[in-house]
This record gives sequence, C-alpha cells and structure tokens, in this order.
Amino acid sequence: MLSLPEQKLWAVADGMGGYEAGNIASEMITSSLKKLKLGGSLNETVNRVEDNLIEVNNLILAYADILLDGRILGSTVVTLIIKGRVGICMWAGDSRLYRYRNHQLEQLTRDHSYVANQVMQGKITAKEAGGHPDSNKITRAIGADSEIYIDINAFSVQLGDIFLLCSDGLYNKVSKNEIAKTLASLSIKQAVNELVLKALDNGADDNVSVVLILGEPDKSARR
Repeated sequence: MLSLPEQKLWAVADGMGGYEAGNIASEMITSSLKKLKLGGSLNETVNRVEDNLIEVNNLILAYADILLDGRILGSTVVTLIIKGRVGICMWAGDSRLYRYRNHQLEQLTRDHSYVANQVMQGKITAKEAGGHPDSNKITRAIGADSEIYIDINAFSVQLGDIFLLCSDGLYNKVSKNEIAKTLASLSIKQAVNELVLKALDNGADDNVSVVLILGEPDKSARR
C-alpha cells in the first residue's frame, strides 16, 4: 500500500505468483511510486505515474527472468491521484477504487478478470461471478506480460467524498452494502480497521489491503 497525501497519490498493489514472489512484485511497485516527484499539470502527473508503472513492469519481468528462472510473478495495482476537483484512477488487475458519495458506493474501476469479461459479455450474471470457480483469474497485471496497458478513469471530487482503494481480499468477503454501512457510520480511522476485521472474520484467505481518503484529500487512513 502507498499513502502520499503530500503528493496527492495513493495506491494499493496486490501481489500474485505465490506469497514471496507476490510480495516482491507489489513492493517493487509501491517503492517505485514512492520515489516519484509529482508536480506541474494534471496531465504531467498522469504521464509520470503511467510511465512509472510501465517501467516497473519491465523491472519485474527482468527480475523474474534473472532470479526466478522466468517464473511469472506480478501484481495488480490501483492508484488514485487528486488534483483539486479532479480525480484520476489508473489500474491494472482487480484491485479496486470506490467512491462513497451521498450514501451511495460506486465502483470507479472495472476488474481486469475472466469473470468480469464474462459478465460484460452477458454470459454470466454479476451474482454468479461472485461464486464462479474462475473468480481468481485476472487478465492483466504489472509484471505478467511484456506489454502492459494501464486503464485510466477521470471523475469529479467533492468535499465529503470518501475514496476506498482495496484489494480483492476485502470485496470478496465484505459486501458492497456492508462497506457502505461501515463508511456511513464510522470515522475514517475506525472504518479502515472495521473493514479489515470484517474481511478477516468472514474468512479472508488473501491479503486485505485498504486505503481510505476522506473529504479533504490530505486526510487518509490505511491498513
């Protein structure tokens, strides 16, 4: 996870390829993003973050080739940039960004996964996707392929918005309705802890990463 309110940059990276390999990949992403010096226009900031993720993709591929005999390792990533009243999300994989506004929780990313593609094509329903045997198959990740495509979404930011970045360890075990109720009833720091505990109590067997940004974008919490 990464929380840099002074840079107006937040991120969640969730590793794949086994525990150790996944940790290496996600750590390479967050460490690289942490070194960025962001300034100037919004377009310049977006380009720097995108270029950084492409560079990390190449570094992970080289690491796997040299030290892991070509074994595939990688990580999903979701990032949030806030500049005034504009938010920019960039992502690869199935880590998500949500916005909670006016008692409504809205997903601002679209999963790069097998089941998400099946839902989009009308082959299965969103309800069927949750218990699908291939629900853990992602179609895009940093370090998984020589060419990485980063999706970008731009949206408005209002005072009082809550933004939630999270790994699938949260949303696979805590329903959208439960997440919304938690955000509505607790402070940001309490909500972070409560969401993680809910996921663990519900049997989360994967990393549970949560970053929350409330109202003024320099107020954030993570766990």
